[in-house]
Amino acid sequence: MPVRVVLYEDNLDLRDSLTVLLKGTDGIEFLDAFPNCEHVIAQIGKLQPDLILMDIDMPVVNGLSGLRTVKKHFPEVNVLMLTVFEDNEYIFDAICAGAVGYLLKKTPPARLIEAIHEAQSGGAPMTSSIARKVLQMFPQTPVKSEVDNPHNLTDREREILALLVKGNSYKMIAAACSISLDTVRSHIKKIYEKLHVHSQTEAVAKAIQQRLV
Repeated sequence: MPVRVVLYEDNLDLRDSLTVLLKGTDGIEFLDAFPNCEHVIAQIGKLQPDLILMDIDMPVVNGLSGLRTVKKHFPEVNVLMLTVFEDNEYIFDAICAGAVGYLLKKTPPARLIEAIHEAQSGGAPMTSSIARKVLQMFPQTPVKSEVDNPHNLTDREREILALLVKGNSYKMIAAACSISLDTVRSHIKKIYEKLHVHSQTEAVAKAIQQRLV
């Protein structure tokens, strides 16, 4: 099934170019584009997308406010941030608010399309420089001991959680750990249970907040 996509972007030229790209791409059903999130509840309720491409700096109601509103009213909808901002504060706020990924607007079109499918398949795509900044949010402290492990994560679970934080898809994790996709899903299910979360974005946010990896 094609991924149903809605775009929020205030720059008219970029909005038009992304609209052309998304409309002309197999595997994507482009639904509509809007210049801000003022009417996001009504728009998403009507269109029922699978995924939203969300800018941050928009007039009236910006992308972070729109993201929080979407996740409150439509938690099943994936929101992929597409922005010029590389600030740690924006990145952290977006991840904690439930964004499934964070891409810069300079992302090549082919990578953007790949990221949409990756996000819809359970991945957390990030521009490489953003993934690096996410890792830099962790303090340079010694490796945690067994005692300093409040959720009793195994070494393998920590490894997989760290890969999730870096933005790896399930397929990439399977390749990195030399295990099957089913084994990855099994580990991630156990991670969710131990962290008391229900989604990948919640797990990533908790890992960052509690410095678990």
